[in-house]
Amino acid sequence: MNFLHILFTISMVAWFLSEFLYKNILKSNNNDRKDKDRSTLNILWLAIPFSIFTSVMISYNTKLPMVTGNWILYGGEMLIITGIVFRFAIIRSLGKYFTVDVTIRRDHKIKKEGFYNYVRHPSYAFSLLTSLGLGLYLNNWLSLVFAFVPPFLAFTYRIKIEEQALVEQFGDEYIAYRKKTKKLIPFIY
Repeated sequence: MNFLHILFTISMVAWFLSEFLYKNILKSNNNDRKDKDRSTLNILWLAIPFSIFTSVMISYNTKLPMVTGNWILYGGEMLIITGIVFRFAIIRSLGKYFTVDVTIRRDHKIKKEGFYNYVRHPSYAFSLLTSLGLGLYLNNWLSLVFAFVPPFLAFTYRIKIEEQALVEQFGDEYIAYRKKTKKLIPFIY
């Protein structure tokens, strides 16, 4: 096994462990308004493992390469690591306001600085970057589709539910913030 495959294995374990820890440590508590999630956490926990497993299995059982050469492996791995690291940094920057379920904390405020100055959901954006990196690393067109599309659809649903809760809580303040920012990709989407 070469260095890149070892790094890939380590990054996949780190990705899984970080998400597992977030899910088990960063849930809402009894003082929070928890009635807003609409099973989006469960949907994400079905979509993402499904996409990882399916995309890897497809890459082992089909040959639909996107490119020749190993450079795509390095690019994919770089996106995986970037996604994991920046998602962690964003979660840390939100501090007590980050929960894995859609929740409004008692003293909740809209974060508008840092990455939030450009996109409303940078944590989801970097999670999707990790999924995109996986698809590129596998260098298989069908794997790319399965690595990216299920999480994208799950996050799209979650964003809809989360933004409904935020508009309900913050009203015009969140609507004005939403008009100035993009959902996931700065200046684009």
